[in-house]
Amino acid sequence: MVQTSKRQLLKGAAAAVGAAAFAPSLFAQAGPVRIGYAIARTGPWTGGAQVSQEPNYLLWAEQVNAAGGLDVKGTKRPIELISSDDRSDIETCVRSYEKLMGSDKVDLILPPWGSNANFAIAPLANRMGYPVLAPTALSRKLVELKLPNFFLLLQQPDRMVGALVDMLVANGVKTVAVIYVDDLFGLENFSALKVALRSTSIQVVEEKSYPGDIKDLSPVLRSIKDKNPEAFIGLSYPPDTILASKQSKEIGFNPRFYYASVGTAFQLYRNVMTPAGAEGVLGMGSWNSKTSPGAKAYFDAHTKKFGGKEPDRWASGHCWAGLEILQAAVAKSGLDRKAIRDYIAGNTHKTIIGDVKFTGSENTATPGSVGQWQNGEFEVVWPQKMATAKLSLVKPAWK
Repeated sequence: MVQTSKRQLLKGAAAAVGAAAFAPSLFAQAGPVRIGYAIARTGPWTGGAQVSQEPNYLLWAEQVNAAGGLDVKGTKRPIELISSDDRSDIETCVRSYEKLMGSDKVDLILPPWGSNANFAIAPLANRMGYPVLAPTALSRKLVELKLPNFFLLLQQPDRMVGALVDMLVANGVKTVAVIYVDDLFGLENFSALKVALRSTSIQVVEEKSYPGDIKDLSPVLRSIKDKNPEAFIGLSYPPDTILASKQSKEIGFNPRFYYASVGTAFQLYRNVMTPAGAEGVLGMGSWNSKTSPGAKAYFDAHTKKFGGKEPDRWASGHCWAGLEILQAAVAKSGLDRKAIRDYIAGNTHKTIIGDVKFTGSENTATPGSVGQWQNGEFEVVWPQKMATAKLSLVKPAWK
């Protein structure tokens, strides 16, 4: 898809050569806006990256170019995407962004996937003066770095697990069990969860960490099942979210509230578990096609372009919102990266997921939220002011 857009770009440039003799300044202005990124196309990050981010980059560039190009302070210019596979490797990711911002001197960059990769490239981007709108970075540590060029679109761990705990308390839950992946994402979310639980009467009957490459969670799930908690919380990535769910079904572990985080909001989860099997499962999510007219238009365009592949109901929406914000910033400020940064930091932005406003690096306008599979759709069920459906209070048996 990127290669096709480059061929179209070359054809457009060739057609403009004749005009260059008469309007050389116009020809110069009409050159492409070069936007670079590295993203996982291989390795363990691929599942998340190829659902929540890269498809959105491709769709956005295609739509903008079809409309005449990116509005750069009143001048339409085509987008040229310059991208590579970071191979789910931190060192490769960092080297790729060093090249993009250094020798390649791209006009703008788009972020990689995941908390770990964003944590690695954030100081580099900040030092080189490139604003970054990150849709898949979930890390309070990134907020605490106070990098003026780095903006986190997702609701951060304290907000997300805070919303979950509020929901459990409101529905009388007394016992929970927790598993979490042993990396930045899992550790930060588990830490935030422990803080949120301190002010409640909820008892944690078991807590277990696990490595990111785990292949079997059944022993820990059997141990948890024996303790019979009312709620299960998995702070997990897409592969282990699905692994835990499949193995919970196999051993008959079916608590009243079953919550797993990254990946639950994916179409893949519903497809693997089946709509009936996913019914009632909770997870991190904050929008769907009912959220706004813009959200529906985006959802439909994405699904059509990628042959029925739907965006996920959490980070995909934040990714698109980030692209909307970047596009508006360029229209207002041109390609002056400091001016773009100041525009992002200083305004409340209207997006498909609602208002986005940054306090420092953090999006403080979007509250923490909980989603739940209901009748084949991942509904926003908490808090009520964001809800697209009412919370189902008891998860049905796995099917």
